[in-house]
Amino acid sequence: MNTNKNKPVDKGKKQVPLRISPKLYDAIAAWAEDDFRSLNGQIEYLLTECVKQRKKNGKYVSNELDIPPELDIE
Repeated sequence: MNTNKNKPVDKGKKQVPLRISPKLYDAIAAWAEDDFRSLNGQIEYLLTECVKQRKKNGKYVSNELDIPPELDIE
């Protein structure tokens, strides 16, 4: 039951807890602001694009998914 009357629950989407580094969070948040999206919307957009790429060419974005990427973020 939705106890917050100001925010309706979208029953068509799943909720997924996500833990990311502060640097990655800040980078995605800034990118989301540049694209006029919410942080959640930006993450959903990025994941959707990765899935589209995977379906298009049959390859993962990275062959080393278990190795965190080096972020050139200061």
